[in-house]
Amino acid sequence: MPAFVVGAVVGILFFVGYRYYSSYLARRVYALDPAFVTPAHRFNDGVDFVPTNKHVLFGHHFTSVAGAAPIVGPAIAVFWGWGPALAWIVLGTIFAAGVHDFGSLAVSVRHKARSIGTLAGEVINGRARMLFLAIIFFLLTLVNAVFAVVIGNLFVANPGAVIPIVLEIPLAIFIGIYIYRTRSSALLPSIVGVLVLYALILVGNAFPISLDGWAEALGFEQTRNLWVVLLFAYTWVASRIPVWVLLQPRDYINSHQLFIALGVIALGVIVGMDTIEAPVVNDVPEGAPSFFPFLFITIACGAISGFHSLVASGTSSKQLDKETDARYVGYMGAVGEGSLATGSVLATTAGVAATQADWEALYPDFATASGGATGNFVNGVAEFANNLGVPLDLATIFAAVVVISFAATTMDTGVRLQRYVVQEIGELTGIRVLARNLTLATTVAVVIPLAMALLPGGGEAGYTFGVLWQLFGTTNQLTAGLALSVIAVWVTRRGRNPVAVLVPLVFLLVMTSWALITNLRNFVEAGQWVLAPLDAVIFVLAIWLMVEAALSLRSAFRDRGRAVPAEDPTGGGEESAVARANPEHGDSTAGPTEGPGGRAGR
Repeated sequence: MPAFVVGAVVGILFFVGYRYYSSYLARRVYALDPAFVTPAHRFNDGVDFVPTNKHVLFGHHFTSVAGAAPIVGPAIAVFWGWGPALAWIVLGTIFAAGVHDFGSLAVSVRHKARSIGTLAGEVINGRARMLFLAIIFFLLTLVNAVFAVVIGNLFVANPGAVIPIVLEIPLAIFIGIYIYRTRSSALLPSIVGVLVLYALILVGNAFPISLDGWAEALGFEQTRNLWVVLLFAYTWVASRIPVWVLLQPRDYINSHQLFIALGVIALGVIVGMDTIEAPVVNDVPEGAPSFFPFLFITIACGAISGFHSLVASGTSSKQLDKETDARYVGYMGAVGEGSLATGSVLATTAGVAATQADWEALYPDFATASGGATGNFVNGVAEFANNLGVPLDLATIFAAVVVISFAATTMDTGVRLQRYVVQEIGELTGIRVLARNLTLATTVAVVIPLAMALLPGGGEAGYTFGVLWQLFGTTNQLTAGLALSVIAVWVTRRGRNPVAVLVPLVFLLVMTSWALITNLRNFVEAGQWVLAPLDAVIFVLAIWLMVEAALSLRSAFRDRGRAVPAEDPTGGGEESAVARANPEHGDSTAGPTEGPGGRAGR
C-alpha cells in the first residue's frame, strides 16, 4: 500500500470531520454565540487574558498539546497492525478528541475561563475536585516517568543528539531574556533559534557524547538510568524558574520544529513513494496483550488525551477572541494531534522497513515493540528526510532531536504541574509544609516519577516501559473521562443532546476499566507488588469517576432544560450577549479560579 495514499485518505477524513461534524457540535451541542463576551475581553489584563487572533491562538494551543505522546503511542500500537491503529486514530480524533478538546474549551469560556478541575467541582460536585487532583497526580507521575525513559533511550541510541539538545537550553534562555527585555515579537528570535539548533546537529554528529563509562563507574546497570537521573535533576531546577526564562522560549523553538517535522514526513512520503510493509492486521504472538482493550490505551494521546483539557481550560480559554473561534482552535488542535499520530504510523510502517520481513524483525513481540517504538519512529522519519536529500546520519539526529525536544518540553511542564498539584493537595489536606514549601513540593514531584522510571523488571527489552506506558494511557483516558463527564452534564442541563459526548465517555471508561482489570490480574500473577497496587488505585479512581458521572448525569437528565435559565445558564457564571450592552451584567469583578489545570499552558 503506497504510504502517500493512506496519508491522503486520512487527511480527507479529517477535513470532512472538521467541516461537518465540528459544525454540528458548534451549532447543536455547544451552541456557540458570536455575540458572547469571552473572558479574554471581559478580564483583559494584557498578561493572561488577552484577545488573540484565532490563527495565532491555534498555533499556541497546538504546540502546547502536541508532544512526544502522539508519536510514541501509535509507534507501539502498530504492533497490532497499521489498520486498527489508523482506524482508532481517525475515529478517535473525529468523534472523541474533537468533542473533548472543543468541549473543554467551550465550557471553560462559558465559566470565566476556569480550569477543568474547578469546573468539575462546580458542574458535578465537590468530590469531583478531589477526583481530579488524584487522577492528575497519577497521570503526571506516569507522564514524567515514561518520557524520562524515552529521552534516556534516545540519548543512548543517538549520542549525536546530546549536544544539540543540551545547548538548546542556554539558547532558549538567551531568547527568553531577549524577548523579555526588549518586549519584541518571539517570531524572528525563535526562527533564528531553530536555525542555530539545526546547525548544532552538525556539531553533535562530529562530537557524539556517550555516558557509558560514567554509568559503569557510578554503578548504573544501564546508561539510560544515568540519563534519567540527570533529566530529573534538570527538571527540578527548570520547574522552579519563571516560565518566560526557559519554558516559553523553548516552546517557541519547538513550535517551528513541530511543523517542520510534519512537513518532512509529508514531503518525504510523496517524494520517496514509500510503501507500507507492515501487515494491515498483525498476527500477534501468543501471550501478547490483546487488541481489545490495549490498542486504545496504548495509542492514548494519538486519538484522545485528557491532558488537552488542562491546556484548553488553562490558557487557551483565556485568549479566545470570539466564542465561535473555539471550533477552530479546539477541534483543529485535535486534528493536528491526529495528523502527528498518523505520521508516526507511516514512519513506523513505511519509512523504517523496506520489506515485511524487516518490519517483523522490529516488531516480533510486544516487549520489543514497546521498547523500540521511539527508535523506529526516529529511523522512519530519517528515511523520509533522506528522501529529500538529507544525509542519513544527519537525518537520524534531526529526527531524534525533534522527539527529544517534544518529550523534554512535556517533562518540563509535567514536573511544574506536578508541583502545583502537590501543593494543592497539601492545602486541601491541611499539610501546610507541603503546600507552602516550594523545595519540598518540587522534590516530591521529582522523586516519585524518578522512582517509577528506575523501577526494575524490564531489562533491555523495555517491558517495564510498555507497562508504564499502558498505565499512563489508562490514567490519561481517565482524565479525558473526567472532562467529558463535566461536558456531558453541562450540555444535558442546557437541554441539548449529549449523545456526542456520552458515546466517547462510555467507550473510554469501558476500555480503561477492562485494561486495568486485565493488568491487575497480570501484575498479581507476576508478583509485581509495586505496579499491582498502583493499578488497583487507578482502578478505584475509575470506579469513582463512573459513580460520580452517573449520579450527576441522572440529576442533569431529571432537571434537563429547567435547571437554569437559557440566557444565563450558570446563574452568573456565564455572560450572555446582553452583556455587551450592560457590562455590569454578572460578576464582572471575579476572576477565574485556577487549580493545576489553570496553569497547564506550556
